[in-house]
Amino acid sequence: MSLFFSRLKKTYLHFQRRWTDRLRSAFGILRRAEHIFMVMSAIVIGILGALGAILFRFMIKYAQELFFGSSDFSTANLEQIPFWLIISLPVLGGLLVGPLVHFVAWEVRGSGIPEVMESVAVRGGSIRPRVAIVKSIAAAITIGSGGSAGREGPIVQIGSAIGSVFGQFLAVSARHLRTFVACGAAAGIAATFNAPIAGALFAVEIILGEYAVAQFSPIVISSVVATVISRHYIGDFPAFHVPGYQLVSAWEFIPYVLLGILSGIVAVFFIKSIYKTQDIFDNLKVPGWLKPAIGGLIVGAIAIPFRQVLGVGYESINDALWGKDLSWLLIVLLVLKIIATSATLGAGGSGGIFAPSLFIGAMLGSFVGLQAHSFYPGLMANAGAFALVGMGAMVAATTHAPITAILIIFELTNDYKIIPPLMVSAIIAVLLATWLKKESIYTMKLVRRGVNIFEGRDINILRSLYVRDVLNKDIETIRANSSFHEMIQLMVSSSHHEYFLVDNNNRLTGTFSIDEIKEFLKDENYLSGLVIAADIAHPPSAYLLPDDNLDLVMHNFGRYNVDELPVVTDNESKTFLGIVQRKDVIDAYNKEIFKADLVGGVHSVVSAVSSEREIELSEGFKLSEIDPPGNFIGKTLKETDLRSKYGVEVILIRKKGQAKGSMSNRPGAIPSPDYVIEQGDTFLVLANAAALAKFRNG
Repeated sequence: MSLFFSRLKKTYLHFQRRWTDRLRSAFGILRRAEHIFMVMSAIVIGILGALGAILFRFMIKYAQELFFGSSDFSTANLEQIPFWLIISLPVLGGLLVGPLVHFVAWEVRGSGIPEVMESVAVRGGSIRPRVAIVKSIAAAITIGSGGSAGREGPIVQIGSAIGSVFGQFLAVSARHLRTFVACGAAAGIAATFNAPIAGALFAVEIILGEYAVAQFSPIVISSVVATVISRHYIGDFPAFHVPGYQLVSAWEFIPYVLLGILSGIVAVFFIKSIYKTQDIFDNLKVPGWLKPAIGGLIVGAIAIPFRQVLGVGYESINDALWGKDLSWLLIVLLVLKIIATSATLGAGGSGGIFAPSLFIGAMLGSFVGLQAHSFYPGLMANAGAFALVGMGAMVAATTHAPITAILIIFELTNDYKIIPPLMVSAIIAVLLATWLKKESIYTMKLVRRGVNIFEGRDINILRSLYVRDVLNKDIETIRANSSFHEMIQLMVSSSHHEYFLVDNNNRLTGTFSIDEIKEFLKDENYLSGLVIAADIAHPPSAYLLPDDNLDLVMHNFGRYNVDELPVVTDNESKTFLGIVQRKDVIDAYNKEIFKADLVGGVHSVVSAVSSEREIELSEGFKLSEIDPPGNFIGKTLKETDLRSKYGVEVILIRKKGQAKGSMSNRPGAIPSPDYVIEQGDTFLVLANAAALAKFRNG
């Protein structure tokens, strides 16, 4: 029986590899023209992302029919359901979602957007293929059973996973893979809100986190394509039916300022509530797969008197937008929605925070609008206008993405007159929320894990490298009392441009350059007996410490217009250690860029496309990620003699402590002969099949 399954697996892998190679060859023709390749890929991702979003929405409707007997999730229908079902159905949903999150794919817990951000910044855009499937099921069950969560976050993660898997399938570089992930995210948002501009800006502002994007065109194309597909299947109408807006008077800006301040405060409370609840559930002494059910119990208990907190909550948002007088209920719903969402997501449920943010903002804005209109009815717009602005301000404050929030609201209304008050409230909300809490609702999750989402970005690479990494101890020193003739001899025999004076204790006392020596050469015969090194040298313009980062070093090179800078032990003793050269800093930067693209691109293919963690190259060679044999531990690469003894070329080494399937952009080191192999290291090697087998056997 085992032989049968072994042959079956071998046949399947052979079939998969053959068709994979054919499809890659077809796309490979396009890759000769990069622009055409990226445009065609963006179109494909836009189509797949839109279909994924549409399918997910139908899955939510099916889940609602399965749990509640109807896809109509209106408050009127929910009021007809017995209280014991209202409290038990979210519990049942939690019981189904818990095992999926706990045992199958941990990435689908919560909104999923922080995990996408992490994959882009740290893993070169690599996302496991199972994420799209498991996220769809888990989030549909969570929302369909009444969990208080949004559908936008899951749609973004599903679209991003589709873009990542597509890029891994085509074995693109890490730079292109990150763009593909952003294309998928843009397609998801565009298909959800029928807002192509907001979709593209969401991907750039939140997922990539920077506007200096070389591949911005594919993101826009994916967003537009997804919008077209969504309009064909769902209809050409926005997510909300928004009334017309009119600025009644300039006095309206006073309550809009107040709304911005309140939105910033409530957003910070919302962020803290979610993560405080998560801490409580993490410390709860019950099995992890059971915790979402406990969160569902809390939501069900809240929903018995207030059915509005169940699910996405779009009906209540529409009521607020149309100025329905809910009076005191607005603040109650605002607080209860925060509690219900915190219980759903903090307990381990799967769903987004975008829709809850819109809900909270609409309730807060409507409340402020009602109060303003009651005091000055002739000078203020109706409460619906304030609800609309409150939605944008709350999203901006929770995500720290004001441009995306403003554009989403603009595309919902298609009315430029809403922009001035929206900008006032959103900017004030973001500034206050950022001042009170540095991290957004997305980045907070990563910071708590100890993940720096800026780690993989080129602009920060030099800040993660240090002087000690490029210290050059091949230095030219001279004593302060050395003669002019000795200085000339040193200059003739040396390849350096800068020279450094040290005292008897090897303390740095001065420096001089070739250019400064040249001024005295015409008087060499006269000066040789009169001038010593101390007469020509001057105090160093700057010196470095071993722990200074290379970003500071490059600033000093530019500021003082030198190619070499001295390195000393500390500010007090100034013991001379060596130098840093401009070319060494540039080489270190280029090497890190190479490692980022190579690991992010190759590893994503190795880990996601092939279960054997290897890919076929031309002429029988394979690129494989394998663990070194046990007898290699403690030896240097030079001692193992891999190249001549085994015919294996080690390209990269992933350091101990980095889980398989999650290699970061800078995982360890370009191998050197003196590198000592440690337990837990993983090699990325290039070799033919026979050499790989020999290497695995040691």
